[in-house]
Amino acid sequence: MDKRYQVFVSSTFQDLQEERQEVIQALLELDCIPAGMELFPAANQDQWTLIKKVVDDCDYYILISAGRYGSLGPDGVGFTEMEYRYALETGKPIIAFLHRSPADIIASKCEATDDGKAKLNSFRELVRAKMVRFWDSPADLGSQVSRSLVKLIKSDPGVGWIKADSPPAEATTRELLQLRKQIEELEGELQRVRLRAPAGSEGLAQGDDSFNIEVTIPFKGIGDDEAEKRGYGFESTWNKIFAALAPVMIDEVSDYQLRSALTGYVHSIGLEILDTDDEVVEYDTRLAYWKVDDADFQTIKVQLRALGLIVKSTKPRSLRDTGTYWTLTPLGDDIMTKLRAVRKMNAAT
Repeated sequence: MDKRYQVFVSSTFQDLQEERQEVIQALLELDCIPAGMELFPAANQDQWTLIKKVVDDCDYYILISAGRYGSLGPDGVGFTEMEYRYALETGKPIIAFLHRSPADIIASKCEATDDGKAKLNSFRELVRAKMVRFWDSPADLGSQVSRSLVKLIKSDPGVGWIKADSPPAEATTRELLQLRKQIEELEGELQRVRLRAPAGSEGLAQGDDSFNIEVTIPFKGIGDDEAEKRGYGFESTWNKIFAALAPVMIDEVSDYQLRSALTGYVHSIGLEILDTDDEVVEYDTRLAYWKVDDADFQTIKVQLRALGLIVKSTKPRSLRDTGTYWTLTPLGDDIMTKLRAVRKMNAAT
């Protein structure tokens, strides 16, 4: 696979322009991608943030040092030394190239102050603590960079860059296929878990188990002119209750809307029961005047939630909307479909 490595070239700039050109040319001939100070803006805190990011993105770090220490950062440490220390800290593979005879360098390319010379000598001692190469001309430097980098790539291969349209290697293809298979298996298992009732729910009332729903209805007795509110209980099953409420939660529904749906269901079954009750002379058939017992409404919500059929919606809303909203779980959607979908007349039950 055609892979290219990115190499960070660290050095002072004005005194080593010719040397940097030789190094960059050597890197390009090795199909490497040079990166360095040419990319950076004027020295400031933002520059250092950018430098660290570029060093992080590179596979290898090359240091070139001659007669200058270079510009200083905010803490009085040279940027070249800061780059080198950061490469050390992050474990970046490093090749350092020091000028063989700093005393032979012309004065215009050397530190002019005692402080600058002291900082340079201290930095050179730091670098010499690791493996270094020495050079004495731009051509010699370019040649040494080529040979050293080839050895380093062989002994310590980096991640490198690959063109997006490059075909993956056979081993990579096998790994991708294996990972894809694992993803499909995990997705299948996740779907099975979503359609599985919560642990412990088998001990809860559900399905065709009955539940009595209390409702308050305005009634008129024989000879009464004024309506009185009476409590009445209507028996149903958990399957019937859920089948009545589930369709309104396909997207999501507020507490108020869910209560309205429950009241509508109780109203429909209540009318049938009350019409066969000989003791009832007159009752208010208007849905708006029927009120489901609040405790029963809360119990129904808790039970459906405990059975893993509904869940509180987490859809983002405005800060002013503090209401509670409900929606179906994958298990709830599956059971709703089984309860409410219309089957063919000859379909097996």
